[in-house]
Amino acid sequence: MAGIECFVPSMSGEDISVTVESLSRSEAFTGVTILSGVSLRSTETLRSIADAVSEKFVLIYQKDQPLEMGMFALDRMLAVAEDTRADMLYADHYTMVGSERRKHPLIDCQKGALRDDFDFGSVLLFRSSSFRRAVRSMKEDYQWAALYDLRLRMKNIVHVNEYLYTEIETDNRKSGEKQFDYVDPKNRQVQIEMEDVCTAYLKRAGAWLRPSFKPVQPSQEEFPVTASVVIPVYNRVRTVKDAVESALSQKCDFPFNVIVVDNHSDDGTTELLSDMVTKDSRIIHLIPAKHDLGIGGCWNLAVHSDACGEYAVQLDSDDVYSGPDTLAKVVQTFRQEKCAMVVGTYQMTDFDMNPIPPGVIDHREWTEENGRNNALRVNGLGAPRAFAVSILRTLNLPNTSYGEDYALGLRISREYRIGRIYDVLYCCRRWEGNSDAALDIERVNANNLYKDRIRTWELQARLRIGCHGDM
Repeated sequence: MAGIECFVPSMSGEDISVTVESLSRSEAFTGVTILSGVSLRSTETLRSIADAVSEKFVLIYQKDQPLEMGMFALDRMLAVAEDTRADMLYADHYTMVGSERRKHPLIDCQKGALRDDFDFGSVLLFRSSSFRRAVRSMKEDYQWAALYDLRLRMKNIVHVNEYLYTEIETDNRKSGEKQFDYVDPKNRQVQIEMEDVCTAYLKRAGAWLRPSFKPVQPSQEEFPVTASVVIPVYNRVRTVKDAVESALSQKCDFPFNVIVVDNHSDDGTTELLSDMVTKDSRIIHLIPAKHDLGIGGCWNLAVHSDACGEYAVQLDSDDVYSGPDTLAKVVQTFRQEKCAMVVGTYQMTDFDMNPIPPGVIDHREWTEENGRNNALRVNGLGAPRAFAVSILRTLNLPNTSYGEDYALGLRISREYRIGRIYDVLYCCRRWEGNSDAALDIERVNANNLYKDRIRTWELQARLRIGCHGDM
């Protein structure tokens, strides 16, 4: 590989020359510095790289496992980087899982792709001048969030949707097992750094909102009950009875009902619910006239029905409330804090209600001072979610079955206070029937792409408000 300047600053001090040698030796490249086995988590490491590189581009491979570059792959990356004037470039790739080579497509990095776990793959190509400029603009010293800080400072990030290399997969967990990594309590210090980086970016961009909220005016509408538990369901004959009974068991000093929107189930769920209605008049069993509703559409049907109460409180058909006081605590928070939305805390359990890792998910990243900004970084806001119906009827949820609640939470947080309850109110049951238990890479990408679009639209709206966030 004539003309390539190789730095191998292994974080462990071990010899990882096998990684460098596994880069294609049949091609000659000039103007590229290649580093492998490099952890980009710390600002100190980034500064050392910025001081060391002397070529036009720097290619960084972040793993310490063997890497196989495709034929003329580096040529292709350099050509696209030159043609597009890319500051940072990444590419689709293959992963080796045992002896099987699998495609690992990535998604485009949008303006609103502000989550800190965006998947760029393990091979990153930077224009050295952009890399140095970005690193030298960093004023804070981070132990974990340096790469996140760096990529938020890259103006032109290019995705090459071609399979240019093969890496060894080191995380073979299913999608459902990875879903809550970002709120795992053991990662709290990492999350604090990530929040600092995101907040600084939003301030630079002019999209940061100060904690100044519109007041939630008392509703002039008349409601049949104070609160409605809303349960959208499709083919959950095994779990929906537990959910409904959990809602009915609530002890309150106000009237409430349970609105179950049965989205044309065909596994016995409809018959089960029809039987339950005959035994408790508080159950409202709705079957949509339309056949094109997602979860968000089912929520809209419930919220706009004559049976809906002043507050609508979420309960998924897989899950249960942690005790009989959940509904009372939610309504009390609405009344005390005059907020438009309330989010609680949940416990991860297996199907039999035994606690499982990562345990209690309290979304401590949500604070009165910065929660509405940090909401653009994380992939969810917590559970159970509850809404002031008078406001919800003016906003509505997108008619999707993924991200609909997150989209609404972002929209509400742009203007209104969101109340938080840090007591465990909800048990999130993980089992093989969960819709997100084992998603393939295409579905994971589609979900992430949609949430990134939601964030992009919200970022654009907040840029119009201005940096001060005055309502």
